[in-house]
Amino acid sequence: MTEKLNLSGLTGRQLKKRIRHLMASDADIGEILEAMDGLAPRVAVNPLFACFYDMSPRVKWRAVAAMGYIVSRLGKHNMESARVIMRRLMWNLNDESGGIGWGSPEAMGEIMAQNHRIADEYGSILTSYIQKGKNFLEHEGLQRGSIWGVGRLAQARPELVADAADDLRLFLKSPDPYHRGYAAWALGNLGSRGAVPEIEQLVADQSELEMFQEQALKTTEVGLMAKEALAAIEDGKTSC
Repeated sequence: MTEKLNLSGLTGRQLKKRIRHLMASDADIGEILEAMDGLAPRVAVNPLFACFYDMSPRVKWRAVAAMGYIVSRLGKHNMESARVIMRRLMWNLNDESGGIGWGSPEAMGEIMAQNHRIADEYGSILTSYIQKGKNFLEHEGLQRGSIWGVGRLAQARPELVADAADDLRLFLKSPDPYHRGYAAWALGNLGSRGAVPEIEQLVADQSELEMFQEQALKTTEVGLMAKEALAAIEDGKTSC
């Protein structure tokens, strides 16, 4: 079992290095989250933000999961502090921030999937990132993250993202396989029967992509995700 982190005597740089090492380790996600319990949320946040920009998808996605866990837990007893972090995630996606908000929409979706109170306040902001005429993100990579974030929230609170169904359907025809696969998954989580004909057209799509699902990163195909989405719509239920 991974031991809880001991922060005694660590500088900020040392802490970032240690958390990055933890995210890259062979520990399973449950052990990682248990280790993060040893950190105060305000101490853990900056190293996790740094991991969002890591070249390793494994490190980035585990940091997204950890951020969801920490901020969701924080929101249960200190909602204002959780709001500060949500506003920071939103700022990272603002053109005025001067950077690219890698991992921010994914983290927003993960946080809100775990904390319904935060979801009630920020769900519409997350969907606005894939809606033309609102806060639509033009960057293809950020669009991937926003679609995934909406899909993740749809697993827990589909009613909060139902108005984004038509916007998700537009991504089913994108030349980017991540857009197609993530959008199919999100629509499956929404139980969007209106999207069935378009999702069916993707069943034979063998384009590969990486998908973070059930707390693990895996390689899959758009067609497989389309089949899973169709099954979810038919069953009228989703799995986290």
